[in-house]
Amino acid sequence: MTILDQGPDLSARVAGVLPRQRGLYYGGAWHAPRSGAHARSRSPATQEDLGSYALAGAEDVDAAVAAAAAAWPAWRDTPALARADLLRRMAAIVREHAGELALIDAADCGNPVRQMVDDAVFAATQLEYFAGLALELKGETIPTANGSLDYTLREPLGVVARIIPFNHPFMFAAGKVAAPLAAGNTVILKPPEQAPLSTLRLFERIEGLFPRGVLNCLTGDRSTGAALVAHPDVAAVALIGSVNAGRAVMRGAADGLKKVLLELGGKNAMLVYPDADLEKAALGAVRGMNFTWCGQSCGSTSRLFLHESVHDEVLARIVDLTGSLHRPGLPTDTRTTMGALVSREQLDKTLDFIASAQQEGAVLAHGGHRCDTDALRHGYFVEPTILANVTPDMRVAREEVFGPVLAVLKWSDEDALFRAVNGVDYGLTASIWTSSLRTAHLAAARVQAGYVWINGSSAHFTGAPFGGYKRSGIGREECKDELLEFTQIKNVNVTLD
Repeated sequence: MTILDQGPDLSARVAGVLPRQRGLYYGGAWHAPRSGAHARSRSPATQEDLGSYALAGAEDVDAAVAAAAAAWPAWRDTPALARADLLRRMAAIVREHAGELALIDAADCGNPVRQMVDDAVFAATQLEYFAGLALELKGETIPTANGSLDYTLREPLGVVARIIPFNHPFMFAAGKVAAPLAAGNTVILKPPEQAPLSTLRLFERIEGLFPRGVLNCLTGDRSTGAALVAHPDVAAVALIGSVNAGRAVMRGAADGLKKVLLELGGKNAMLVYPDADLEKAALGAVRGMNFTWCGQSCGSTSRLFLHESVHDEVLARIVDLTGSLHRPGLPTDTRTTMGALVSREQLDKTLDFIASAQQEGAVLAHGGHRCDTDALRHGYFVEPTILANVTPDMRVAREEVFGPVLAVLKWSDEDALFRAVNGVDYGLTASIWTSSLRTAHLAAARVQAGYVWINGSSAHFTGAPFGGYKRSGIGREECKDELLEFTQIKNVNVTLD
């Protein structure tokens, strides 16, 4: 029997799965923070105290980087298939303990427990995928004019720092170490300060799997991340986070000319043409908004452009679907389909966006309020919100909310449509709905986004490059390109005579 089979309300089970270790993991052992500093983690749904966790300071970062740097030469020289075998074993551990990791995240970050099990599947698949690519780190032979032999080698970078966000904590903790480890780098992972506990539990489960110093974990705050980014012995930094966090990483990495991989925010557009299957498009809009995660997803299609001829019909369907599919509830209840925002900061930001949109002329078509029922009144719950009559110049149509707020815009002229769609600083995802193959391809070519769905939304596919245009990031993940991001090319020229 798994945790999910032990009744619908799993809140009483949380204490039994929380991590016992609350320190820093590096060099194959757990350590107390040098400063003795700790913070406390509280459930965003109930305000329950989930216990303390260590805050890594500069001295701790120095010690962890030293351990990772010392481990790197042997890990670099470990045969690729041996590295791949450890990644597959880690994937098996993630699958085996999916229920408890999901429950910890439900309590700690507010996402619904049943849906969080899917995060384990995705993370394990990423580990297995990059394990399978370990032998693809190949060079090339290059013809020369003088008859010499010229070839290239793909070599790892060294110590890699990976900084992950709060919306899918253990999925990113497990899945995002796969590519750099497969490529022969050692890794220091920094979990989100808002929800670090599932990562600590994951490290308890995989303790001893990798050689000492190969995979390390430092919990902490922004200063921890800044110290990692600036450390001279960290060769590359990969971040999933906001645009402002991305800017901070680039500034911190600039002096060392470090390699950076950034997957940042989005203000993603969904375009519905009049010939689309309107029933499927309405469901695609609701799914694309990722209300399950309270809209806390960089890929959420939070701007919905409806052609004027179908606007009213599709909007009405979306309102009905949203009300029936997504009602906020306690994330530790397996029946819940929409959880809580991760923090008071996210709650206040979301409510401010809703209020300012109405002040600018938007109309509240659904939701828009904080949930105040007895079961939810202590948590950061906001109703799934749909705003109609939104125009491209409004703040809610230009800035990322990272909350459950869908902005609906009406269009009639296609050129004006694409000026609005592409007129924001972001370019992560887009979704296009039409029954015309010609329209679909032409629209995909015009939209400025790195990941485009046609008659679909939200889904990710292993091996398909995920990443953004403009301020939505640098580089591509979830594909072979992510593996190559953590390598450098060496050219070798051999004189044969």
